[in-house]
Amino acid sequence: MSTNTEPRTARRTLLGVVSSTKMAKTIVVKVQRMVMHPLYKKYMKRSSIYKAHDEKCEAGVGDRVEIMETRRISKSKSFRLMRIVAKARIPAATPHVTGGIENAEG
Repeated sequence: MSTNTEPRTARRTLLGVVSSTKMAKTIVVKVQRMVMHPLYKKYMKRSSIYKAHDEKCEAGVGDRVEIMETRRISKSKSFRLMRIVAKARIPAATPHVTGGIENAEG
């Protein structure tokens, strides 16, 4: 066992929005960035998609999360969930009709 006294380099962290949680212990995070157009000097939105490891399956679709670069976990996963910055707002519950027309008298 070697004792290395050099400090570990800072790992890359990204902020993004969860777009899918359909895989086991994996979330898909969409990260947006602003890039200047080389000719017109206007800023454009560009996005990248990263798969991140979510051990406890605690993130949901629409949540703002922070992910951190880590060792390769699978072929396409090299990030892990650090924390949930903000939970997604759930829309107000709307009553829905079950079974078509209800109590149509007259």
